[in-house]
Amino acid sequence: MELTLQPVRVRTGDETERGLLVFVDGALAAVLVCLSDAYGEEAGQWFLEAGFGSLASPQPKIFSDLDAAETWIARRLGASPRPP
Repeated sequence: MELTLQPVRVRTGDETERGLLVFVDGALAAVLVCLSDAYGEEAGQWFLEAGFGSLASPQPKIFSDLDAAETWIARRLGASPRPP
């Protein structure tokens, strides 16, 4: 499994936030957004704004960092996470 992250600006409500398009083997699989200071204690964490296929989640997902997000993605896809 090849996981590629592409930086993108995401318009979420009143702010444009730092985001990442997540591609798995060349296909768009998810959109992650880095939470701004407006989110208080969760600022700087990554939110699964949208997941497609097996990454779709009815429960909002927040990850402490990108490593945690990548590990979750790999597990959902039944693959091993990338080595450090």
